[in-house]
Amino acid sequence: MNELECILIPGGGLLPNGSLPAWTIARLDLALTMRKQSRWIGLLSGGTVHKPPPIDIRGFPIFESRQAAAYLIQAGLNPEMILTEICSYDTIGNAYFSRLLFSEPLQIINILVITSAFHMPRTRAIFEWIYNLPPRSVDCQLRFRSVPDQGLSPRALAARTNRENNSLKQFEVTKKDLTTMSKFQTWLYSEHAAYAVSLNPEPINQDELMSY
Repeated sequence: MNELECILIPGGGLLPNGSLPAWTIARLDLALTMRKQSRWIGLLSGGTVHKPPPIDIRGFPIFESRQAAAYLIQAGLNPEMILTEICSYDTIGNAYFSRLLFSEPLQIINILVITSAFHMPRTRAIFEWIYNLPPRSVDCQLRFRSVPDQGLSPRALAARTNRENNSLKQFEVTKKDLTTMSKFQTWLYSEHAAYAVSLNPEPINQDELMSY
């Protein structure tokens, strides 16, 4: 097996006070156990389109990836190992912007993606798709590890799992016509409600919202 170069961790949302939820901390804790095996840890997500961002004492928005970075640094991780992006607001954005900002400019080949069990099937499908869209400047080798679904009530976990399953089915339909990075980017900014300026994200129910 080739040497690991980068661990990528999709965002898992923030609590109302701006702190990290237990399911995100579980992802970060696994990455910390592997800190000596990887050159970088990439933290993904600016936030979510499903609720407003928490605000810090200065009145600025709190970004998910920056909170995750603060957690890792407090745990003793060298800040020079940490890559953060605040452009993405969903899993598709996590994959796209991590490829655009990290893997291609830094020519990163061997990547491990860590996320929660409830999030893994759709995460794996999306990352494998986006990282293989042509043209590619680097042939990335992706691996995946899941962590237990900590901190969610049974009701919230059931709602999120159902949403993940439905979203994965819709994703499989959507991706069929998006066979290049050019087609994908055009679609992202014209038809994806998280990024297209003419669209609004669909509302989600309270049980689902507990996992964002």
